[in-house]
Amino acid sequence: MPELPEVEIVKRTLKNKVNYKKIKKIIITNRNLRFKVQENFENLLEGRSITNVSRFSKYIILSLDNHNYCLIHLGMSGTLHLIKNKKKEKITNLSFYHSKILPKKHNHIKIKFSNFDIIYNDPRRFGFFKLLNNKKELIKYFERFGPEANSSKFNFKYIKHKFKNKKKNIKNTLLDQNFVSGIGNIYANEILFYSKINPFKVAKKLTNKEISKLIKHSKLVLNLSIKFGGSSIRDFKNVKGISGLFQNNFKAYNRENKNCVKKNCKGKIIKLFISNRSSFFCKFCQK
Repeated sequence: MPELPEVEIVKRTLKNKVNYKKIKKIIITNRNLRFKVQENFENLLEGRSITNVSRFSKYIILSLDNHNYCLIHLGMSGTLHLIKNKKKEKITNLSFYHSKILPKKHNHIKIKFSNFDIIYNDPRRFGFFKLLNNKKELIKYFERFGPEANSSKFNFKYIKHKFKNKKKNIKNTLLDQNFVSGIGNIYANEILFYSKINPFKVAKKLTNKEISKLIKHSKLVLNLSIKFGGSSIRDFKNVKGISGLFQNNFKAYNRENKNCVKKNCKGKIIKLFISNRSSFFCKFCQK
C-alpha cells in the first residue's frame, strides 16, 4: 500500500502533468470502489480546470477552478497511469506499485485531457474518488486526522498529551491515522528501528527521550524516503523515469534473519506479527 512518501511522488508527477489543464471528459466504467462514485461526478468535473494538485496524508487533492475539490485515495492497490494520445509509452505508471504499463483489467475511471488521459486502475477497489464543494468541507474532512509526522505540529507537547493514557502499543499507535497521518507499516518499522523502540512497547510508557527520538526519526525517515523517490517494492521506474530507491536503505523492514546494522550490535532482525501486520525489529537494540 502506498504510504505518504509514495503518494507525495505521485502528487508531484501528477501536478507536473495536469496543473492548469482542462478536463475534457470523464469516463467511468465501474462506480463500485470503496465508496460508490457519485452519480453526477462526470458532470461536475467535465469542463473544469485543475488549479492545483496537493496532498494531505495519503490523499491527493485536485483543486478545481470553481473552488471544488476532488480527493483521490489509492487504497491498497490503486495506481494512476498517464496515457498519451499519439505516443505509446513503455512506462505509464505514475507510482512504483504493480504494473509499469496500464493493465487491461480493473481500469475504473478515465480523466481525459487534450493530449493525454489519466486512468485509475485498482484491482482490489479499496481506493476512491470524492468531491467536496468548498474549502470549508475540505478542512472539515481532514479534522479527524492527526498531523503529518514531518510537520511542525507533530511535536513533543502534542505527543506527550496523546500518550498520557495510551495503552495501545507504539507500533499500532503510529499506524493510527487519528494520531499521525501518512505512516503505514513500512515506515512504522523503520521509524521504530531508528528510534531504538520496541514495537510492542505501550505508548504511555515511552520516556521523554524516546518521544524525542520518535519525533526526530519520523521526520528523518519520511523525508529521506521522499528524497529517494519512495519505496519501489518492485524494481521499476515511474513515468518520469524516477526509481523509488528507499527500499535499498531499509534498516529493518523486510530484513528478517539479517544482521542488525547498528554499530556493535550482534543481533538479527526478527519478524513478528502485530495485529496481523508484519513487524521487523532487533530485540537487542529496540527495548
